[in-house]
Amino acid sequence: MKKIPTGIKSFSKLKEENYYFVDKTLMIKDFLERGSEVTLVTRPRRFGKTINMSMMSEFFDITKDSKEIFKGTKIMDTPYVSEINQYPTIFISFADAKRDKVAVVSTIKMQILKQWKKYKYIFKGLDEFDLPIYQSLLKILTQTEDGSLVGINDAIAFLMDKLQDYYHKEVMVFIDEYDTPFIEAHTKGFYEEVRGGLSGLLHNSLKTSNSLKYAFITGIQRVAKENIFSDLNNLVVCDVTDQRYAAYFGFDSDETKELLEYYGLELNNKVKEMYDGYHIGNRDIYNPWSLLNYVDTKELTSYWVNTSANSMIKTALKQANYTFKN
Repeated sequence: MKKIPTGIKSFSKLKEENYYFVDKTLMIKDFLERGSEVTLVTRPRRFGKTINMSMMSEFFDITKDSKEIFKGTKIMDTPYVSEINQYPTIFISFADAKRDKVAVVSTIKMQILKQWKKYKYIFKGLDEFDLPIYQSLLKILTQTEDGSLVGINDAIAFLMDKLQDYYHKEVMVFIDEYDTPFIEAHTKGFYEEVRGGLSGLLHNSLKTSNSLKYAFITGIQRVAKENIFSDLNNLVVCDVTDQRYAAYFGFDSDETKELLEYYGLELNNKVKEMYDGYHIGNRDIYNPWSLLNYVDTKELTSYWVNTSANSMIKTALKQANYTFKN
């Protein structure tokens, strides 16, 4: 019996440690075929955004050998198997950028530093032009307790440029829960203090960088205040009403039926009444968090965490006649 993957965020852990696996790897095929330079997918919390981002990063990351992890998955039966582990890849998550200003800023800087550390070998032998930039940015990134994002604008873009110089390939960028620090800053009253740094960070890496191959971003919403993406004309937004990528976040009826039957349960009317009702891109989708908790506890009850962020999404959807349950 496979373990229940409640809360698992790492694709490699999901595959290597005998967790139940729902194959969403054709999302990689769609991503490559669409060829959109920057894609933003918005979904409520607990809809599998992080595990999908981990999957994408694992597939493309040039520093890894992921063939065994993806063995037997749907993507390996497509021509795009040739793209596995072929790109310098940056994977950053802002999911934990919460609480007060210092904590939010510290999380942002630590996530970027983690990528700098991963690729530290590319900074060896910098010339007299790049070395001062490296030293300045490193000093800013390591000041994690100052609560300031001043000077951080090029922290991702500089890494991208050096990766392209080293590998002679453009860079894949994946940013998970990009909007969490914006939401936290807005609700806690320090939005203006971090907005410039965050917007500059996204703009310089996703808009003006010549080292970008493709970027994929997830969040619960498109931040509208002062429109941080106003000049990002290479951005494709796929919200909950959009058919693009609709199949890859959450479980459809067949996936739900198969999951429940594996654990000795049934997709009956009671389960449908409790967990059905998510209509995303013309598809009926079940929330994976609710289903996995139901499988674990065998108790038919509400599990979906009703955060304030989810409430904002639910309010917007109700106005468009979309219904959320559990």
